[in-house]
Amino acid sequence: MRKLALLGECLTAGLLVLLVALPVVTLVPALAAGCAHVKAHVDGETTAVRAFFARVRSALPGGWQLSLGVVAAFAVLAVDLVVLGAGLAGGAVVMAICSATAAGLAVVVLRSAATWSPGARWGAVVREAARRAAADARGSSLVLMALGVLVVVTWQLPALFVPMVGCVLMAAVAVERRPVG
Repeated sequence: MRKLALLGECLTAGLLVLLVALPVVTLVPALAAGCAHVKAHVDGETTAVRAFFARVRSALPGGWQLSLGVVAAFAVLAVDLVVLGAGLAGGAVVMAICSATAAGLAVVVLRSAATWSPGARWGAVVREAARRAAADARGSSLVLMALGVLVVVTWQLPALFVPMVGCVLMAAVAVERRPVG
């Protein structure tokens, strides 16, 4: 039974993150609280729903502005991809650049969420995550592969979206906790 406990916590974290992220402006704080929830389980700390919402509240200062910026950046990139997909001249090169930018942004956001801790300032957390994402290509590739698995699995079976979000959070935490070198 203990072997399924981490999977159960990933399912819980995925569900709670999706519920909290519905207003969009709470996307980054929800991801941070979800990663903190997974870390709490691994460290033997409380994983009560009440504790999750306390983590969300502590991640909100500065986190909601970051969420708006992240959502706006993804929206611009998505519009660019749709427009360029219409067959504009040189669109293939720009589509590749937009796709790479979106992937890089997703990796930095997830690595930021995985390293956030209560009381940390989001600006410093994001700068450090961006630095680590660039310096640790192997770890960034692992996070990107976790996102790829999320896309493929939920494309095949949409009902698995909720537990897969939790698994991506777990992957981000594992990447940040692994020894580098």
